[in-house]
Amino acid sequence: MSELSKTFILTIACPDTFGIVANVTSFLADEGAFVTKLEQFGDPESKRFFMRVKFEAGRALRTEAEFAEKFGPIGERFSMEWKLHDYFRKPRVILMVSKFGHCLNDILHRVASNNLRIDIPAVVSNHEDMRGIVEWNGIPYYHLPVNNENKQAQEAKLLELVSEHKADLVGLARYMQVLSTDLCRALEGRCINIHHSFLPSFKGAKPYHQAHKRGVKLIGGTAHYVTADLDEGPIIHQAVERVDHTMTAEDMVEIGRDIESVVFSRAIQMHCEHRVFRNGSKTVIFRR
Repeated sequence: MSELSKTFILTIACPDTFGIVANVTSFLADEGAFVTKLEQFGDPESKRFFMRVKFEAGRALRTEAEFAEKFGPIGERFSMEWKLHDYFRKPRVILMVSKFGHCLNDILHRVASNNLRIDIPAVVSNHEDMRGIVEWNGIPYYHLPVNNENKQAQEAKLLELVSEHKADLVGLARYMQVLSTDLCRALEGRCINIHHSFLPSFKGAKPYHQAHKRGVKLIGGTAHYVTADLDEGPIIHQAVERVDHTMTAEDMVEIGRDIESVVFSRAIQMHCEHRVFRNGSKTVIFRR
C-alpha cells in the first residue's frame, strides 16, 4: 500500500504499563486519524498488554513508511510489538487437507459466498481425493504425497509454495500428517490446525473413539496454533455438542464434522481479522 486513505487495523502487544492507550490515541488524533473501534486487555498474570485499533487514516499520514517513522518512537518507548494492517487487503491462506473434505468444503463455500474475506492461492494435499472440488473452484491443487523417506523434501516444497504464493497463513483442514519440528518452527504463529476433540482432552489419533470409550457427555472441536508439541499449541476457538450413551463412536464422528467446520472457519476468520494475540501458551481474542 502507498496511500493511507482507507481503513486500517493497528495491533499492539507490549509490557503492561501506564499511558499506553493515551499515547496511542493521542498520536492518531494528532495525525488526523478517526478511531472507529478500540479494544484492549491487560493480563494481570503475564503483565502483558494487548490492543487492537481500527481507524480511518488521516491526510497527515500519507504513506506506510511515514506512519512507521512517526509512530516508531512510541513503539520503542513502550517496547511494543506493533503492526499496521490494511483492513481491505484479503489475507492469503494456503489450505492443507487429506481425505476428509468437510472443513475444506466449508471454507470454500464461505469464501465463494463472500462470508470469509480471504484469498486461497493454493490447496496442498497428500492425497488426490479433493482435487476435483478444489479445481472446480479455480484454485491450484498441489499433490505432495508423504512417507518416511520423502517427508523432509515434501515439507521443503510446502515452504516454497508458502513463499511463492506469499501466504500469510497455512490452515490444516484435517490434514492428517504430523508436521516436523523444523516446519512447525518455520510456520510459527501462522499455521492453524483443527483438532477433532475438546483439547486438552483426547489428543492424538481417533479422539472420538477415545471419548466414546470414556463415556463423555460432550464432544467438541478445537482450533489452535501449530507448535512442535502435538495438539498443545495456543487455543484460538472451541465448540462442543452434547452426546449420550445411545451414540456410537461413528455417530460422534458424524456430529463432530459440523463442529470442526464451524470452529476452523471462525479461527481462520479471527486470525485474518487480526483479533488473535499470542500470550505465552494462551491467546487473547478480541471478539467481533
